[in-house]
Amino acid sequence: MGNHKSNLSKKYLIFVFFGSFILAVLFSVASEALTRIVNSVLISFIGLLTIILIGILADIIGTAVTAAQEAPFHAKAAKRVSGAKEGVFLLRNADKVANITNDVIGDIVNTVSGALGISIVVKIIMNNPGVDAAVANILITAFIASITVSGKALGKTVALERCNDVIFFVGRILAYWEKLTGCSVGKKNRARS
Repeated sequence: MGNHKSNLSKKYLIFVFFGSFILAVLFSVASEALTRIVNSVLISFIGLLTIILIGILADIIGTAVTAAQEAPFHAKAAKRVSGAKEGVFLLRNADKVANITNDVIGDIVNTVSGALGISIVVKIIMNNPGVDAAVANILITAFIASITVSGKALGKTVALERCNDVIFFVGRILAYWEKLTGCSVGKKNRARS
């Protein structure tokens, strides 16, 4: 697994605390709005699958960043390949990136998908009064768990086998974001390197 050092600080932990709180509120508000506005169980399921997919993608990034190596990114950065410098930044901050993607986003997504699952059960029972609430709840919970676990298992395989490709792809997205908005991700760290 890469040669990454931990550089967590109190400032970062405070950032994670408040960032987690804000993300949890945003995800919860979005899922709550989805369940209140949309009466269709099918559309609610699509929203649920989207939220689970976000968690799986975040887990792939978090796993890949702990396994990838810097050397290929330095070679690409020397050739001024878009996304290479951002890849180096991600790898030099692997502990933070993995924490944010696997723990912050992953845990929030798990909590929100569970809450959204309960809302879907309520909708199913309201639309079909003859359905047993306990059975519906067990089936939806099992569905969420099985999709999440199997998706993350597949994602980890991809992340470990193609870790450099995953990080390079994320680096290219960050480079595009920087070009589009002018907001640089991790400029301080890149300036030191």
